[in-house]
Amino acid sequence: MGFKTGDFPPVDLETFLHQPLRDRIRALSLHWVEYGFGSPRLIATTYIVKVVVLWLFIGTVIITATSGVGWFWQVDLWWNEPIVYQKAIVWTMLLEAIGVAGSWGAIAGKFKPMIGGILFWARPGTIRLRPWKWVPGTAGDTRTVFDVVLYLGFLLALTAALVLPGRATPSLTAALPDSVGGLIQPAPVIAAIVLIVLVGVRDKTIALAARIEQYLPALVFFVALPFVDMIIALKMLIVLVWAGAALSKIGRHFPFVIPAMISNTPFWPPMWLKRSMYRNFPEDIRPSRFAHFMAHGMGAGVELVVPLILLFSTNQWVTIAAVVIMVGYCLFIVSTFPLAVPLEWNLLFAFGAITLFLGFPSWQGFSVLDFSNAWVGIGIAVALLFFPVLGNIRPDKVSFLPSLRQYAGNWASAIWTFTPGAEKKLDAVIRPTSNQVDQLQQMGYPFVAAEITMQQTIAWRSMHSQGRGLFSLAYRTLPDIDTRTVREGEFACNSVIGFNFGDGHLHNADLIRALQTRCHFLPGEFVVFWVESQPVTRGTQSYQIIDAALGVIERGTWKVADAVKEQPWLPNGPIPINVTWRADVQPPTSATNTVHVPGETSVSAPVKEEA
Repeated sequence: MGFKTGDFPPVDLETFLHQPLRDRIRALSLHWVEYGFGSPRLIATTYIVKVVVLWLFIGTVIITATSGVGWFWQVDLWWNEPIVYQKAIVWTMLLEAIGVAGSWGAIAGKFKPMIGGILFWARPGTIRLRPWKWVPGTAGDTRTVFDVVLYLGFLLALTAALVLPGRATPSLTAALPDSVGGLIQPAPVIAAIVLIVLVGVRDKTIALAARIEQYLPALVFFVALPFVDMIIALKMLIVLVWAGAALSKIGRHFPFVIPAMISNTPFWPPMWLKRSMYRNFPEDIRPSRFAHFMAHGMGAGVELVVPLILLFSTNQWVTIAAVVIMVGYCLFIVSTFPLAVPLEWNLLFAFGAITLFLGFPSWQGFSVLDFSNAWVGIGIAVALLFFPVLGNIRPDKVSFLPSLRQYAGNWASAIWTFTPGAEKKLDAVIRPTSNQVDQLQQMGYPFVAAEITMQQTIAWRSMHSQGRGLFSLAYRTLPDIDTRTVREGEFACNSVIGFNFGDGHLHNADLIRALQTRCHFLPGEFVVFWVESQPVTRGTQSYQIIDAALGVIERGTWKVADAVKEQPWLPNGPIPINVTWRADVQPPTSATNTVHVPGETSVSAPVKEEA
């Protein structure tokens, strides 16, 4: 691919969209192996410029200028000042909450405009998704002026925490008498904590976009713990995120992530390396042994072992080596430009590895054995472990972000299918953007090119483990699937709520109901195939088929082992599905044409709203 010109799939524009869906997925997934999206390198360069100018340069200028630790270029004076790391967390959280960090730009499906976030969340009338129906005062799915005030108040509190000068505390002075910056002001941090909780119980989208599962504990540590305990707790937090993500990668899903991610890397991988990630391109594009090694050895192994070394090491050279490895690990992820583009997050963690473990080393009184009270450390460990443990046992109850499955490949996912022309009904949704295929056309793409570009995202989904199951459901359920518009759920979700980081809980039945109240689809016009993450206690994933007009019409499971042994385009047909419940009413296109899978069991029951 060139700097300004991409590598578009080598297909016949006049006939490609009329081919069977299986053939299209095969062609596009084979193209992905060698070129990924095939985007021009200009797009990746845009992200680099954004990160360097906005997050790094402007952030460093603001942080140093408001903390009294020296000029921004005097890195040797401030790299291990605690207030600098505190404000780096606040700055990153602020950018995430505005929508200019993760899930920003073309790689995340935001073409025009390139930002979601604040354009949606500061606008009354947009879609709001509450996480728990039992919380009083959260009913409804429409953003109100009250929601906007809460959200803007949260941004204001973070801004105040960022720009106010630090203050000295007795615990800081006792530990670091020469520290010049002090610690972050507690009042705006407390306000930010309260406001993000209030925002989050009314709209989980904003809470997840602000990375509440990682930055909220850090904010709590800032105001609730004395200085030494705070530093140790921050070490535990960063290590838990790494180690939890590593443990989630041990399984059948993650080996499928590595090849697709490497194939989409824009700058450094040669073609032979991309192809080496697959068993026998182009006949067999399941992950190769090398991909399995990269996933479980270099991926899960390094991310689990090295952070634990960092946490417990009392040797300077061992700690330095571990820091170098983890900084390199974060930079490697940045270099691949994953589709959720969490670039700022990875750079913050790289900086955290340096400042926490080298700036406040264990051998100088900042080890996990140096808590002011052992029960404080135990309590923090239990609190930090609660959601990851619950989320991996009951993934239906916890987002994959608090569950620490950011890159594991074990994600709740979906594909959306529309009868011809029905996707245009989404224009009834109040939002500052339009459907992505329309955004591309507004940028000058012909319709066919825009449509093929969006179909590349469903090919990407098919290359992951859950994609095999989702497309099996589509082929089994919809005899008209070849003529339908098929969209990848994560990308489509981005265009209606302004954010998605790969979490299928943001486009489950709740979002489909919210869309139906606005768009009024007829039965069969908009059918969604949705799957939950695999719990650690089972070898199956649970799915739902959702008709926007009728609600959930079918539930069941498939075995992960069956999904991972197939090719993305399912040349052997759909994988076996176990139907556990089916509604009496079916959409017209599937009521009389559902293929019966031997061994299925089903119990008819009326459609009702999910609890």
